[in-house]
Amino acid sequence: MPQYVYDFSEGHKDLKDLLGGKGANLAEMTNLGLPVPPGFTISTDACRAYLAAGQAPEELDEQINTYLEALEERMGRKLGDPRDPLLVSVRSGAKFSMPGMMETVLNIGLSDASVIGLAAVSGDERFAWDSYRRLIQMFGRTVLGIDGEHFPTPDPKLTADELRVLVDAYKAIVREQAGREFPQDPREQMDLAIRAVFESWNTERAMLYRRQERIPHDLGTAVNVCAMVFGNLGEGSGTGVAFTRDPATGHTGVYGDYLANAQGEDVVAGIRNTLSLHELEDLDKASYDELMRIMSVLEAHYRDLCDIEFTIERGKLWMLQTRVGKRTAAAAFLIAVNLVDEGVISPDEALERVNGNQLAQLMFPQFDLAGAPKRIAKGMNASPGAAVGKAVFDSYTAIKWSRSGERVILIRRETNPDDLGGMIAAQGILISRGGKTSHAAVVARGMGKTCVCGAEELDVDTKARRFTAPGGLVVEEGDLISIDGSTGAIYTGEVPVAPSPVVEY
Repeated sequence: MPQYVYDFSEGHKDLKDLLGGKGANLAEMTNLGLPVPPGFTISTDACRAYLAAGQAPEELDEQINTYLEALEERMGRKLGDPRDPLLVSVRSGAKFSMPGMMETVLNIGLSDASVIGLAAVSGDERFAWDSYRRLIQMFGRTVLGIDGEHFPTPDPKLTADELRVLVDAYKAIVREQAGREFPQDPREQMDLAIRAVFESWNTERAMLYRRQERIPHDLGTAVNVCAMVFGNLGEGSGTGVAFTRDPATGHTGVYGDYLANAQGEDVVAGIRNTLSLHELEDLDKASYDELMRIMSVLEAHYRDLCDIEFTIERGKLWMLQTRVGKRTAAAAFLIAVNLVDEGVISPDEALERVNGNQLAQLMFPQFDLAGAPKRIAKGMNASPGAAVGKAVFDSYTAIKWSRSGERVILIRRETNPDDLGGMIAAQGILISRGGKTSHAAVVARGMGKTCVCGAEELDVDTKARRFTAPGGLVVEEGDLISIDGSTGAIYTGEVPVAPSPVVEY
């Protein structure tokens, strides 16, 4: 009988073909003795079999049962138990990183009954109802195909009673939009989420991303089922993304974003502006010091820039992912040189880590600021370069105008994976929310696309198709703007661009 499911302890980093990048690296961190929540990976073999037959292999359900029971025994809780529920995340993980292109569902196992038990055992009623509304929102969008616009993003200051009302409203949205009740059976939730991850491999956005990045279409994705740890448990909890070196410049040091009292999707979605990792040191020095130690271990082990996701649950640090991080062309060059200087890799290995496309991108254009108009705002320098184009406020318009020969800048409050087509079509991307680890920033760096994010000074109104800058200056759709991904500067009109033939280190 073919084996389709593997405990994290059974794998290692060289099994990416079978376990996907996320699963293989979770296994590697587990075997390194790092604090990884227990879980198991459903292999890419299972995904390919599911996509080929239109249904899961007969052996898969039995194997999931076996590994789920082992997870329950280890955690001392059962999935969705009304008294003390085990909750799990279901996350995609292909061989090659495809940030935001496939699906994730958190807090699986919550129901009308188990939310009461979670509130009791956690001692935090607000946390329990916040987690339940997150499940319904993610499940509705990801598994049931409901447009995310139907689920309004709640005020983070909502009380437990207000969140309870919101949960009822979200369940009514599911009933109305999907024609069914939100499932109360935790195993049904998990099975449907696993199926949704398999099917997300062939979504339009995932196929577009694979074409853009030249990733084969026949690999399939693994699925990782992991015991939940909670960054939204109030004071002393939070979630973040970190890099062992700056992915935009390649400089040594610690770079990343942290959100207190949040779950992981809040960081990568860019819906809230983040704190720096240095601010985490002020909030929770013990967790910060432990994170620094683990980051050092991982970079030494992988011998490269590492991209890390982590959660802190009431002062306890947990590692949720690591991978060799995406970086700009300039960063790839500098990191390779520095690793040679540090004696970590050989010159031959360094040459293999910088490809021809990246070398071409080292000629990123730069603005000639002599006589440039006054800067109207500034955001974070997420991905370098100088971009000029007409302001557009949705991906459809970006694609349409680009096909007509127009240069455009895609402007959003935050991006989601469905914006990929517009990001490809645009000269540059301007985001008013989110940090350097948000979805927009990560994807832009991977594509070598100029990006400025976290431009909090801008009031972006996508419905009115305009933004307002400090001082009341209004930029309408079609107006020409210039953005500098190296400094985060934003200008109206066209700033002259001159290619820079020299990159200084």
